[in-house]
Amino acid sequence: MGIMHRILVVDDDPHIRDVLCFALEKAGMAADWAGNGVDALDMATRSPPSLVVLDVGMPEMDGLEVCRRLRRTSDVPILFLSARDEEIDRVLGLEMGGDDYVTKPFSPRELVARVTVILRRARGPAPPVAAPQEEAPPLVRGALVLDSAGHRATVGDRDLGLTAREFMMLKTLAARPAIVFSRNQLMDAAYPDNIHVSDRTIDSHVRNIRAKFQAAGCEDVVETVHGVGFRLGPCTVGNRS
Repeated sequence: MGIMHRILVVDDDPHIRDVLCFALEKAGMAADWAGNGVDALDMATRSPPSLVVLDVGMPEMDGLEVCRRLRRTSDVPILFLSARDEEIDRVLGLEMGGDDYVTKPFSPRELVARVTVILRRARGPAPPVAAPQEEAPPLVRGALVLDSAGHRATVGDRDLGLTAREFMMLKTLAARPAIVFSRNQLMDAAYPDNIHVSDRTIDSHVRNIRAKFQAAGCEDVVETVHGVGFRLGPCTVGNRS
């Protein structure tokens, strides 16, 4: 028997929450709910869900801000839900790391179908069974150490807390530091499950990577080659003048 997917429904409208939770549970999934962005972040951190259905237009902390904060530490799939059908909302939501977008009013059956598709993409095909082999040694580039076996990136003794997609992008750059990678190449590395994302989604990942390295004192982890793409920088620490 497969693992039951657990969906976190985030909406300030209790009627919509009830309808969605009922439809998801009827489809064989477990459903939790949060009525605001703060509670959603707390729940997603304490017990990471399989997917988040996230309303854009909530008071205090809207869905875009919830997504922005989640993406600092998590690659959990996100399906945006909004009463507005404005292109700017759709584009902004997907560029920030959303996986799909549904506008209200919506069909619960359609939403469940989209959730199922996203979960299938996120799971991806089963990897082939490989013969046991020795673990590859950590990859060292300047102050950066990439441990593929432990899926950790560190600067000095500081764990950078990269998400899975950020780690794959950085590993791609570090494996061939002299090469300039296009956005499409980095997209293939970060999204091997063939989920379609925009170029700006890659830019968002790069910004997040840079911010995490800057917090560790490294200002030159990724270099932009305008009109071409990105390459790994020297990865030095304390290089400010």
